[in-house]
Amino acid sequence: MKPHILVVDDEQDMTRLLKKIFEMELDCRVSMAFSGNEALDVLEKDRTDLMLCDIRMPGMDGFEVLNQVSRRYPDLTVMMITAFGSIETAIQAIKKGAYDFIAKPFEQDEILFRVKKALERTRLIQENKILNRENAATFGKLIGTSPPMQRVYESISKVAQSDVTVLITGESGTGKDLTAQSLHLLSPRHKNNFVPVNCPTVPEHILESELFGYKKGAFTHAIQNKKGLFQEADKGTIFLDEIGDIGPTIQTKLLRVLQEKEIKPLGDTRPVHVDVRIVASTNRDLAQKIAAGEFREDFFYRLNVFTIELPPLRDRRTDIPAIAEHLMDKHCKKLNQTRLSLSPEAIECLMERPWPGNVRELENVLIQGILNCDSDTITPKDIESSSFNIPLISKAQENQKFLPDSQSPQKDELEDKISALSSLPYKEAKEQILREFNHHYVGKILLDTKGNVTQAARQCKLERQALQQIMKRFEIEADRFR
Repeated sequence: MKPHILVVDDEQDMTRLLKKIFEMELDCRVSMAFSGNEALDVLEKDRTDLMLCDIRMPGMDGFEVLNQVSRRYPDLTVMMITAFGSIETAIQAIKKGAYDFIAKPFEQDEILFRVKKALERTRLIQENKILNRENAATFGKLIGTSPPMQRVYESISKVAQSDVTVLITGESGTGKDLTAQSLHLLSPRHKNNFVPVNCPTVPEHILESELFGYKKGAFTHAIQNKKGLFQEADKGTIFLDEIGDIGPTIQTKLLRVLQEKEIKPLGDTRPVHVDVRIVASTNRDLAQKIAAGEFREDFFYRLNVFTIELPPLRDRRTDIPAIAEHLMDKHCKKLNQTRLSLSPEAIECLMERPWPGNVRELENVLIQGILNCDSDTITPKDIESSSFNIPLISKAQENQKFLPDSQSPQKDELEDKISALSSLPYKEAKEQILREFNHHYVGKILLDTKGNVTQAARQCKLERQALQQIMKRFEIEADRFR
């Protein structure tokens, strides 16, 4: 299907000229509108891939058209047309959600180049939406089309149809629970129960009875028989979330379940057979816990038959717009808010963050943005959060922080920090200290130069490129200081 372009301008000769140029030079169809109201009528009746809209028009001007389009058609790519000398106005339009602007008079080659780029953006958005719909149909609530997520989908597809035990690894907030649900939904067991168990939230003496059940009289308050969660999950899937946090007693009993496919309820003398697929997850380094004697090695090997490693959000930044859109829909409804959109600057801001809390942190920031927003578009100021602020130190602290002498008021704090770091491998401890030092040092200089990287590099006695590499390595964004 040919892309559809809508040109909106009260100067009819200009509108007809652009229609002629686009139809001759691009494989597309072009509609014309000579007012804002006409433009909205066209958009209501016909699928549109790109709208070019003049800013200065009688009646409904370009800004009002842009506002209406942003509310009704948030994915539509919009280019604004402005007279020469009104560049500041056009930049303002971009801040309100326009993709690009072009100033009159313009060269034909220039506008064709810019329009091709805008149409390419639309094509990518549409392809991503199709991929996300396909993924949603296949992989449940997991969102993303980035290469790291494609590898996750491939792993799920490989193992879902079998009864193999799966260990899902990854940082907190990466979607381990959603991955477990996808494995269940794609398995032959999907018509039976999916039973999630959040292991760290249940005390160990209670977790045992919850998992395996008990017989009447097994302990003081056992006034009747109770089926355990393994029996609830019979013929289905049990998901043992954050299994790295369970104690050795439960590890031993779960090892028996993995080996023998049977459980023993508390107070019962006979084992009970269960037909359950086990999926587990952890955000811990289980190899380290084995070395420390905190996790059974034989249990680990029984769990780790097939591993799916989930990427952190910072390694799949191209998925952030789609995830953010999904979360905006979800929480606008929950908070009884009209559907808000994210400004391009807000999306860019979100894509630049390090996200140590991953999707869970992104969700919290967007909820905050919805609550803070006073218009129909969330901007960077609405999503400013203490989690985004680099902690800065005073001049006195700056002079003393890294001086471990008896005169330093930071001596105890530094000793405590070094003591905490000594439990880490040397390279990890060194990296953590380097990260903190660079955030303080470079952050202070960027604050002094109001985010000007060239001036900051000069002040640091570094080449600009060298400073940029340091900033990239330690995830320091100059925009925070402007």
